[in-house]
Amino acid sequence: MEREVTEIEVAVGRLDELENPGCREFSIGDGDWPFKGFVVRKGNDVYAYQNFCVHVGHPLNWSPDRFLTKDKSALICASHGATYEIETGYCYAGPGNGRSLRKVDVEIRDGTIYVTGPTNP
Repeated sequence: MEREVTEIEVAVGRLDELENPGCREFSIGDGDWPFKGFVVRKGNDVYAYQNFCVHVGHPLNWSPDRFLTKDKSALICASHGATYEIETGYCYAGPGNGRSLRKVDVEIRDGTIYVTGPTNP
């Protein structure tokens, strides 16, 4: 029997609390396998992705909230250096080249960042 996947919205934090550019991790759901993702701010825009490297399937970061290259111009996987565009999640260099991170719905309301993603009931 397949489990029904539902979507829920969670607040990640305030836009003015994030560096520009900067990132913050989030989880949706409880238990052993919550959905894990991160938001990245660039200017007044915020993008959200699942924290899952397209190359080997593990989290992109080794340190909390650390997803950016040293010059903060792109997202990078800490394991093998796959490099992704901030705005699209497209991998343009390294392992996984040509594939994209899974986007997560994100919006800013009253200065707070909200994401909507899957959870199992």
